Amino acid sequence: MPHENDPLDALDDAVAAAAFRRLVRHLQHRHDAQNIDLMGLAGFCRNCLSDWIRDAGYEGDKSAARALIHGMPMEEWKATRQNPATEEQLAAMEASVARNRSS
Repeated sequence: MPHENDPLDALDDAVAAAAFRRLVRHLQHRHDAQNIDLMGLAGFCRNCLSDWIRDAGYEGDKSAARALIHGMPMEEWKATRQNPATEEQLAAMEASVARNRSS
């Protein structure tokens, strides 16, 4: 979503794409960074990235987008990488996501 006078909009698409791919590969490598923790700290996670690529025009469905971002099918990710969320993590996520709505 372009913003008036935002220097990010002047960033070359190839450079932005390379940075995005690097971010996704980093998150695929750092599976210890749980989605719930990313949500609690930054208000976004791997699932958000998969939604954003669909919003940007990726033609795959939700499942395909998540597999692309996670580097494996979502069911495999959940079984091998995802830990159960604690009450504290859920509360931090809710507070962080509320900040997204106010911006």
